[in-house]
Amino acid sequence: MEKTPLLLLPGLLCDENLWSHQISTLADIADISVADLTRDDTIEAMAARTLSEAPETFALAGLSMGGYVAQEILRQAPMRVQRLALLDTSALPDGDEQRKRRTGFINLTLEGKFRGVTKRLLPLLIHQDRLEDEDLTGTIMSMAENIGEEAFIRQQHTIMSRKDGFDVLSRVTCPAVVICGAQDNLTPPEQHQAMVDAIPGAILVVIEDCGHLSPLERPYAVSAAMRYWLQVPKT
Repeated sequence: MEKTPLLLLPGLLCDENLWSHQISTLADIADISVADLTRDDTIEAMAARTLSEAPETFALAGLSMGGYVAQEILRQAPMRVQRLALLDTSALPDGDEQRKRRTGFINLTLEGKFRGVTKRLLPLLIHQDRLEDEDLTGTIMSMAENIGEEAFIRQQHTIMSRKDGFDVLSRVTCPAVVICGAQDNLTPPEQHQAMVDAIPGAILVVIEDCGHLSPLERPYAVSAAMRYWLQVPKT
């Protein structure tokens, strides 16, 4: 069976370890690559670089910031995206309060106070019942350390530069799935329902007892949903 090229887009302060379960369990049906989203500071540049390094056509899955990049890829090269998965993300641009908070994080980092993902921030990212899972929390904190402060600043600028994505989502014609944790505190389920309503024929998968980092928190559920999505016949 010919494998589907699958391009995975990590979130803020995340790397390929975010997708470790999907990379291992979907390898039988997908030729998987993970984009490096650490080198640019605008959403347009991040999407353009990703496209320059991607296969000619591909299935595309992005989490959080990766979902924002996925929407910009749809804006720049819609015909190259053969399947779309959006995880724990939003089609809305940043509001004033979000931009203010991100600017504060950037300023703290410039002052040498970058702490990556600390235990204080973990409740925003994962379900409360997983806060004592040392393997999970260790992976999250080590990913942030690997990304580092300079890339963190670039990523925050990128997120603040994103546009409203509903215009491009309404034009999607490929098989699409939207996945989120039921207890996602950063991008709650109602934002995912809005994306499903915008994408013709999209499927919504809400994973219980799960926060914002669903591929890590509930890897079997996410991998199962993505396997189904990768095998849905194209219309």
